Amino acid sequence: MIKLLIADDSALMRKLLEGIFLAEGDFDIRLARNGTEALALVRSFEPQVVTLDVQMPDMDGLTCLSQIMIEIPTPVVMVSSLTAEGAEATLEAIELGAVDFVAKPSGAVSLEIDRLRPILVEKVRAAAKARIRRTLRLTERVRHQMRGTGLAAPRRVKPLPPMPVAGNKTKPAAANRAIPGLLLIGTSTGGPAALDVVLPQLPADFPWPVLVAQHLPASFTAAFARRLNNDCQLNVVEVDKPTLLQAGTIYIGKGDADVVVAPRAAGIVAMPVPSQASYLWHPSVERMVLSALEHMDPRQLIGVLMTGMGNDGAGAMTRLRDGGGRTIAEAESTAIVWGMPGELVKNGGAEKVLPLDDIPAAILDMVSAHASH
Repeated sequence: MIKLLIADDSALMRKLLEGIFLAEGDFDIRLARNGTEALALVRSFEPQVVTLDVQMPDMDGLTCLSQIMIEIPTPVVMVSSLTAEGAEATLEAIELGAVDFVAKPSGAVSLEIDRLRPILVEKVRAAAKARIRRTLRLTERVRHQMRGTGLAAPRRVKPLPPMPVAGNKTKPAAANRAIPGLLLIGTSTGGPAALDVVLPQLPADFPWPVLVAQHLPASFTAAFARRLNNDCQLNVVEVDKPTLLQAGTIYIGKGDADVVVAPRAAGIVAMPVPSQASYLWHPSVERMVLSALEHMDPRQLIGVLMTGMGNDGAGAMTRLRDGGGRTIAEAESTAIVWGMPGELVKNGGAEKVLPLDDIPAAILDMVSAHASH
């Protein structure tokens, strides 16, 4: 049996969520109406996974999550709205250690819950097996945010950072018809936290553009790009229109769409395209990598596949390596969910299998080796 705690201030949502997991037949479930009750049950019930509403009275989801991560680190799936405020709070939760999130139904809850059911069950099952990445950085972040507040962290622990003023970073290189290479990164469950480790370590003079497919809704990716932009030496932008790829920039695929590479007169561009049902998750890592292989020499490409459930990107990155490109899979020891990188390893498509903290140096070594040839 999987021990599950459901925390939500809505009696209807608690009943519907409980019904979904009772029907699975292998969940032992407890319910909480707010963060205070949830925290008490995490201590006494010791669940394997928690679903946590962001907005709750008495103690909200972010405050409760902060306490859980300090006291009893437990896999948490946030249940949040798709509004701009909900996106910011959810990204904050992921920074604090939440494994994943699901979007609350936007219409009649009782009617939309069936649409949510398979996604919710899959994410909660994956989270129950997830590893909580214990880092000093996470502990310092939580303690800093809770310092001087007793047991309750402030409701908005960290406001969304403003876009840096022009001139704060190195401007992207002048547009060229050709780029020397392209770094392709794919992530899903646990990905924002992994990207938060890898991308800030790429130096301001990194000579290749970086294209990222992270499974997120459309309302989340702009906020995610802004947060990364605040932490990275490179510029970080969301791909919301055809955009010329240039060194000095990290491009985040827009959510609920796919991001592909295409040739234009001025050079190689990244562009958002409508998602296709043949790809299960969006932005699709598989589709992104296949489009790069269609228009660039595999030897110009480095593919990095990190934490995430499923197998998105594993097939395309195996083709990339078979064609002479370089690939890195995150090691099982650090991946929150070793689905996507694990499939790449099983395919024989991973040139290197590395813990998360070693991936940035490996990327720099590969780019340097390419430049010397």
